[in-house]
Amino acid sequence: MDQEDEDVREIASLLADECTQTILIETATEPMSAEELSDVSDVSPQTVYRRLEALAEHDLITEDLQPDSEGHHYKVYTATLDRVVVDLTSDGFELTLSRRDRMADRFTRFIDEVRDR
Repeated sequence: MDQEDEDVREIASLLADECTQTILIETATEPMSAEELSDVSDVSPQTVYRRLEALAEHDLITEDLQPDSEGHHYKVYTATLDRVVVDLTSDGFELTLSRRDRMADRFTRFIDEVRDR
């Protein structure tokens, strides 16, 4: 099995998982901490962290630091996955992922474009 086939299988397996689906759905509209995700998923924090790690490996989620009212920082996660398309070809399955741009990335690109003019 080549690497591309392995990636398709890993991502498909990951997306089939109920906890992963909840993480992606909940973080699609607003960043959430692992603790919050554990609560809404009704699974242990360790399970959430394992799913977050796998999602990050495939660039399906981003991690940022957010300050709290006491001056501390904690990690929050935001889904970058926008769309998944699975095509059946003569060579097997082909998986196409569309990712959302983060606001910071769009702003950086905008500044770069303005600067290059």
